[in-house]
Amino acid sequence: MSNKTYRPRREDFPRFYTLGTRWGDHDSYGHVQNIVYYSFFDSAISHFLVEQGTLDIESSPVIGLIVESSCTFVSPITFPDRVTVGLRIAHLGNSSARYELGIFRNDQSEASALGYVVYVYVDRASNIPVAIPQAVREQLRTLTD
Repeated sequence: MSNKTYRPRREDFPRFYTLGTRWGDHDSYGHVQNIVYYSFFDSAISHFLVEQGTLDIESSPVIGLIVESSCTFVSPITFPDRVTVGLRIAHLGNSSARYELGIFRNDQSEASALGYVVYVYVDRASNIPVAIPQAVREQLRTLTD
């Protein structure tokens, strides 16, 4: 997803989460601040994992840690826009997963921003990488192309 001319469309994603912008999300130029996009990414992924029952935030013995992320900003979003985050898995490895995400402003069909987040699954107690648990892997497969 490094090509800046590439703008994913809604149909490129199998799952969506809708979030609202908040008054404090925008900067003095009237645009949502860059760091907020990463929060949108994290919220969509976490919602998915919790909804699927594959992540108990307080007690799951295996957790995903973000080891890499990127965001390409194409067009601004503002307050009080509605943000829809499209979610898909681009790569599913033994202990890692690469999520690709598109941020859509209101009802627009092309993404305003696109990004990726790489999670490495680790044992919560030791932080040592482990194989993605089978139940998690099965849910992640529902997000593959």
